[in-house]
Amino acid sequence: MNKITGAQIRAARALKRWTLQDLADRASMGLSTIRRAEAEDGVPTITTANLKLIQMTLEDSGIEFIEANGGGVGVRFKER
Repeated sequence: MNKITGAQIRAARALKRWTLQDLADRASMGLSTIRRAEAEDGVPTITTANLKLIQMTLEDSGIEFIEANGGGVGVRFKER
């Protein structure tokens, strides 16, 4: 599992139309942890376990994280 960026977390949350509190509640973690994760454009300086939990929560809700390629990193809805 590649590490996601704070910018990807912000974008994924925006796609879902979730507030910071929505993501914190769904991931069962503190609001301040989500804020710290989103504050950085690059890979957040939170624990690897918390970053994986955020990623899994968003993926389970239908988000797909796009790895770096010619167009950069990103997010999108998973195809059904």
